[in-house]
Amino acid sequence: MSAEQNPIDFWFDFSSPYGYLMSERIDELAARYGRKARWHPILLGVIFQATGSQPPVADPDSAKARYISKDFHRSARFMGLPYNPPSRFPLPTQNAARAYYWLHGEDCGKARAFAHAVYRAMFVANRDISSPDTVLDLAAAVGADREQLTAALATPELKERLKKECDAALAAGVFGSPHIIIDGEAFFGADRLPQIERWLATGGF
Repeated sequence: MSAEQNPIDFWFDFSSPYGYLMSERIDELAARYGRKARWHPILLGVIFQATGSQPPVADPDSAKARYISKDFHRSARFMGLPYNPPSRFPLPTQNAARAYYWLHGEDCGKARAFAHAVYRAMFVANRDISSPDTVLDLAAAVGADREQLTAALATPELKERLKKECDAALAAGVFGSPHIIIDGEAFFGADRLPQIERWLATGGF
């Protein structure tokens, strides 16, 4: 497989604002350079526990948390994307991530449409994506069978699939969201989009 055919791996948590911003641009950028993006929802709680890290907004009164809160807004404005800070943040995302992997096994296009719907539900519509009902509603809206997905979410197989994805993320050196890997090169954060584009255009630098 040539470098131009290598997929782009996009690791993210559905509760990540920067992951949301990246999700709105990565497919278009990949396609422009003849690539495909592979989406991998993961759980940042698992990643942070394994790496000994803390979320950047762990202390909401810290200078860092205040800066990042403003940066979410500024980055969305810079990218021309809607952003409405959720009233609850962060949220558990295991149901959304498991639903994504089930949908991916059924229909890749539906899985991608669902992922966009989940991100927009949280960061535009201020919906509670930790709620199984919300997840099921969003999945049904893109054509998923609600009853089948309800049953699947409770299975150990789907829980194990998400665990394996988190393990794979850690093995790949993922420590946050969004984390992009192209041809073995890692890029962290939505602000790395210009570097990602340069890398794709030139084959590395």
